[in-house]
Amino acid sequence: MSAEHGINGQGAYEGNNPNQLERINVYFHEGMEGRYVPRAVLTDLEPGTMDSIRAGPFGKLFRPDNFVFGQSGAGNNWAKGHYTEGAELVDAVMDVIRKESESCDVLQGFQVTHSMGGGTGSGMGTLLVSKIREEYPDRIMSTYSVVPSPKVSDTVVEPYNATLSIHQLVENSDQCFALDNEALYDICFRTLKLSNPSYSDLNTLIANAITGTTCSLRFPGQLNCDLRKLSVNMVPFPRLHFFLVGFAPLTATHSQSFRVLTVPELTAQAFDAKNMMCAADPRHGRYLTCAMMYRGKMSSKEVDDQMLQMHTKNSSYFVEWIPNNLKASICDIPPVGLKMSSVFIGNSTAIQEAWKRVADQFTVMFRRKAFLHWYTGEGMDEMEFTEAESNLNDLISEYQQYQDATADEGDISGDFDDGAGFGE
Repeated sequence: MSAEHGINGQGAYEGNNPNQLERINVYFHEGMEGRYVPRAVLTDLEPGTMDSIRAGPFGKLFRPDNFVFGQSGAGNNWAKGHYTEGAELVDAVMDVIRKESESCDVLQGFQVTHSMGGGTGSGMGTLLVSKIREEYPDRIMSTYSVVPSPKVSDTVVEPYNATLSIHQLVENSDQCFALDNEALYDICFRTLKLSNPSYSDLNTLIANAITGTTCSLRFPGQLNCDLRKLSVNMVPFPRLHFFLVGFAPLTATHSQSFRVLTVPELTAQAFDAKNMMCAADPRHGRYLTCAMMYRGKMSSKEVDDQMLQMHTKNSSYFVEWIPNNLKASICDIPPVGLKMSSVFIGNSTAIQEAWKRVADQFTVMFRRKAFLHWYTGEGMDEMEFTEAESNLNDLISEYQQYQDATADEGDISGDFDDGAGFGE
């Protein structure tokens, strides 16, 4: 984000393009002596992560008051993050969020990045989402959630934490971009040919996805797309707001100069299943809706032609009862170091694969009540687990239901529950 706006690690502007400063106040506000400060709140239940950010290259960038942390940690326990430790800290976090929100001219929404596997990201993350939802019910709540993946597991109790989190996110977020470490590792190995990817490599991929979804808020473009437009166009049913994200171009650094970037190439690559940042294969499901966000100098006619071609060629992968379910936006300013790029966001029924994995692992442990005492010890009720499990299973079957639905079923509305009464 800083690189795109020409801000260095001290908060000073070093760019060379007036467009960089035109809407810089979307993500930064101006402090003293022309210094730019991110509108970001960083929080954790232990101080370690904050210390490493402070010691890093961007440590001087953030406002010191916007680091809010506890001392105890959540110990990978959702209940600690959501009910005990996290609940003690959440009011302090909300004060900082309120202060940041009040300094906005037009507050469009919130972006929360968190993981679903640990204790703080899942427990306190979802607590924060519901608190913000309470206080700003009409703003867009957009989350970038790291879903547990089959091969890269950090903790044994991940399935518990993830299921309890999804239970919250289904109700309280408007759009949730599902990312997982396994898919990110695969992109690094397969596409970028990195033999030993570090977290900063993975984070760069995620940063590409985040900057791509918000570029038209920050730079001029021919076709604009903001968080609210994205929600309206992407979410056909309120509960089904979990998206797959892809980014193009992804090329190994040594092979970049061998090909010229074109709109068809960007489109093909962004739609490619190997490019998805979540371990769910879109070929196993159908797209309810999709959005492509292009960046760089290109003609809108070429983009429209590509979209049409893509839709015609792969029509079996799109549900036919939502016509024109591909949306495109074009932003004139490409990311740093590229001539053009694209970000793909798809609402695919295939994401149920990710949820099924979580649900299966959850059931195996919950049947034996393994590790449950850690959660009940923090005051949780077993009922909450049962509820979260059935809500997750409902979500999976809703995806399946719409995947199988056809356009000529007569009156669809009779067959489907809109999901409002589920899991309650």
